[in-house]
Amino acid sequence: TMPQEQYTHHRNAMPGSEGPQVYKVGIYGWRKRCLYFFVLLLMILILVNLAMTIWILKVMNFTIDGMGNLRITEKGLRLEGDSEFLQPLYAKEIRSRPGNALYFKSARNVTVNILNDQTKVLTQLITGPKAVEAYGKKFEVKTVSGKLLFSADDDEVVVGAERLRVLGAEGTVFPKSIETPNVRADPFKELRLESPTRSLVMEAPKGVEINAEAGNMEATCRTELRLESKDGEIKLDAAKIKLPRLPHGSYTPTGTRQKVFEICVCANGRLFLSQAGTGSTCQINTSVCL
Repeated sequence: TMPQEQYTHHRNAMPGSEGPQVYKVGIYGWRKRCLYFFVLLLMILILVNLAMTIWILKVMNFTIDGMGNLRITEKGLRLEGDSEFLQPLYAKEIRSRPGNALYFKSARNVTVNILNDQTKVLTQLITGPKAVEAYGKKFEVKTVSGKLLFSADDDEVVVGAERLRVLGAEGTVFPKSIETPNVRADPFKELRLESPTRSLVMEAPKGVEINAEAGNMEATCRTELRLESKDGEIKLDAAKIKLPRLPHGSYTPTGTRQKVFEICVCANGRLFLSQAGTGSTCQINTSVCL
């Protein structure tokens, strides 16, 4: 029941008053029922809010150390199990637990950006479903001991390994020049230097050496094979030198046919064979030089 206050007012000055009058002050009727209804609704909301809070704490596994798989340690945050980030992640260091691997998984790609103080991208690594792209001023690959294996920048590409092996069936294609101190094939494998549509030039200030220690060396061309020495000489040093397709002269000496020929040189440098006689027969076969 609501408290009530009664005020008694004596009206002695007014004639015809029969006695003191009483006035009731309070909330009655529909106002009282509305107040009770709002108080009850507020209590229900408080209970529902408390129940939802307890349910969220239980589902999210809130503890003193952290929330769910997230643990708060002295060194930072520790995530146990798989984690999914729907927004960008900013961290100073990301590492796995000792003895466990660290995996990055994405349905599209994984992008790693290195920013400066002005939030400008300095280095970027993008791993996508079709390619792995790296953007930066320089790219280096080193061993555990710090030895340089591979380096690439705008000026040059450096391979620091002792041996560079190309395992492709078609070999390696260099659209421009290549500079190297040694080109060799694997043991018991062939080494082929080929230019299908252009020329192949090998230059060295101190000399070019081609050596086949346990096999043959073959040079094949479609039109002309030219050996030129500007200041020195061309030396063919072998126990046997064969020129099987040299043209033959038309001179045939009288008597039995001989199997001995002499090599003749025309004024234009062309070589031909002439059947040997008691004297030189090169002058007789000058028609070959035409």
